[in-house]
Amino acid sequence: MDTTQVLKFEGSQFFRQRLVCATLSSTPLLIKDIRSNEEKPGLVDYEASLLRLMEKLTNGSKIEIDVTGTSLYYKPGILTGGTLKHDCGITRSIGYFLEVLILLAPFGKSPLKISLTGITNHNDNFDVSVDTFRTVTIPSLKHFGIEGIEFKVTKRGAPPSGGGLVQFSCPTIKSLTPLNLLEPGQIKRVRGIAYTTRASPSIASRMVDIAKGQLLTYIKDVYIYTDHYTGNEAGGSPGYGLTLVAETTTGCMLSAERMGAKAVLPEDVSNECTVTLMHEILRGGCVDTSSQGIFAVLMAIGSEDVQRLRIGKLSPYTIEYLRHIKKFFGVQFQLEAEVESKTVLLTCLGSGFSNLGRKLL
Repeated sequence: MDTTQVLKFEGSQFFRQRLVCATLSSTPLLIKDIRSNEEKPGLVDYEASLLRLMEKLTNGSKIEIDVTGTSLYYKPGILTGGTLKHDCGITRSIGYFLEVLILLAPFGKSPLKISLTGITNHNDNFDVSVDTFRTVTIPSLKHFGIEGIEFKVTKRGAPPSGGGLVQFSCPTIKSLTPLNLLEPGQIKRVRGIAYTTRASPSIASRMVDIAKGQLLTYIKDVYIYTDHYTGNEAGGSPGYGLTLVAETTTGCMLSAERMGAKAVLPEDVSNECTVTLMHEILRGGCVDTSSQGIFAVLMAIGSEDVQRLRIGKLSPYTIEYLRHIKKFFGVQFQLEAEVESKTVLLTCLGSGFSNLGRKLL
């Protein structure tokens, strides 16, 4: 292992951020003391699964893990793309892996087509669901010139058994369009998806009734779809949940989602999801909390122009992303708080990343 020009970190936190930034910047990294003081030290199963996915996505990557699993050396290879399959396991949802794919896939040598199996909607609410990814994350990438992504939920899979299947297809691009997204606009409509798997369809209807009852007092254009999965398309466990998306007059989208759990009423899930959406709207900004980190990375690797984005309150996850971006790309964001709107203006100069490996079609 060559330790020259290697960025060194300690601990297991923000594992995805480090792998993404290392791969895009072609910078080797060394992570030590991964849960070294815990009862079960070392990498956990979903982190090991993510490393296997990185091996599939790249050519020439070098991954070294010590015998205890508490130390990782990662030297990124070249992003290749291609047609792949990956089992995401049942510890974290498919959304955990999609955040990595959406940042790496556009910069491969060839377009990526991948099938992912696992949990599509997790009730721990740590990772974005496939619904938020499809209705918010993918459409938002148009601001960077990333279009033509295809995403299909073939099977839903609720915890603990999972059994979900999604198809993700992403074309390659040469470089990103500079971002200048400053006007959040006014909320013009709310759309949503209430889903059930191996559960009564009436549960979805109950969630819709509660959400619409609250939202219609705020805006008149509200429509929430119901999506009921049975049989082979429903995975191995019962589950239900709700995703809401508020669209603005300037094309911005703010989302909230909640999944059901044992001993939790559908009405409570719907109420919590609706309140969360209202909080996202009150925070202001042009992107929601779940998209802040993705936008920050794409701004940092964008063309050598000024990139500007207005957001609401910075999440702790995004703050750590900004720190990693500075370490890996040398890009420092300027943060300017606006007292009146209670928003933050993010400004940076892109690093001018270009996809040199992209095949000319």
